[in-house]
Amino acid sequence: MAEPVLHNNSAFSRRAFLKLSAVGAGSALFQRSFLTRELLNFPEAEKLGRVCYGRWDLKSRPDFEAATVGQVYDDQVVVWLREVVGPWSIYRSNKRWIETPEGYLWGAYIQPVKNLLNMPLTELPQTGLGQGMWVEVTVPFVDVSLVNPPPRHPAFRYRYDNQLPLRFYYSQILWVDRVRTNTSGEIEYRINEIYGNRGDIFWADARAFRPISADEIAPISPEVTDKRIVVDINTRRQVLSCFEGNREVYYCRVSSGQKAGSTPLGTFSIWRKLISLHMEGGTAVAGWDVSGVGWTNLFTSNGVAIHSTYWHNNFGEPESNGCLNVSPEDAKWIFRWTNPGVPYDPGEKTITDYSSTKVSVIMA
Repeated sequence: MAEPVLHNNSAFSRRAFLKLSAVGAGSALFQRSFLTRELLNFPEAEKLGRVCYGRWDLKSRPDFEAATVGQVYDDQVVVWLREVVGPWSIYRSNKRWIETPEGYLWGAYIQPVKNLLNMPLTELPQTGLGQGMWVEVTVPFVDVSLVNPPPRHPAFRYRYDNQLPLRFYYSQILWVDRVRTNTSGEIEYRINEIYGNRGDIFWADARAFRPISADEIAPISPEVTDKRIVVDINTRRQVLSCFEGNREVYYCRVSSGQKAGSTPLGTFSIWRKLISLHMEGGTAVAGWDVSGVGWTNLFTSNGVAIHSTYWHNNFGEPESNGCLNVSPEDAKWIFRWTNPGVPYDPGEKTITDYSSTKVSVIMA
């Protein structure tokens, strides 16, 4: 496999990234001091798990029939000791459990996360979109303040109306377009999603976000033209394979649509790629609304895509409204590997010919 090739027209090169990082690191002494404080009171461990939603039982051993020793709740963060295999339901193929110091949790809705704080930048690079940069959330979650209430997006509006904190979550990819120092002397980034945003804008603690450089989205094997993706959405398989010619070069688990036919069968061409997209659809009763969806490859006209997922960890079982959910790490690799590549600026590419990578969805 060839080394990644950096786009020469990328607005945010590694050189610019390092220069701006140096500015941020040396800008003020108080930045170093507040970085020693925890962003939030998360447990101290190398690997953590975030409860994606609802209430889940802690078991005495990795077994559905084991004694319940406690409960965890939505957005609770636990220490992730290791992943093990154990019985669940005969109707579920996901048998992964997470061992914590307090007991075992079924892993399907425990997002693997870390708590990594970042040195904020005090100025942003200039791009074709104005000042700004792409960033990744590197903490379990970060509470944000809405600049222009009330929220326009349904998910944000629900939390706002119910006096729940507005949050971004680990691995989300977002666009920052301003920097400020708040009254406490801490640096904040303004989050303003470029694609799919109805107009919601937020301020957030800059330590929660890692700047993404152009180098890390550089294409993988761009000289290879014979690339294809094969996805088997059989409920007992749920896997994706990337091929260069007849050679499989990547393999991962996916979550396809829960409803029959929601993920269409057939062969398609990727027609649009975005570093990040705010996705919503459906009806008021059965709709979805998720922000900062990273590494998106759209391949049908009605919006079915391969994309990063942070709201569950149930890869290997149908879970989506029709898209192909994959882990953030898998989504990023696939995004970089599929043709054509996407420049950092503007972070989106629409393909109007048939030169893009093909996606075949089968049920073997």
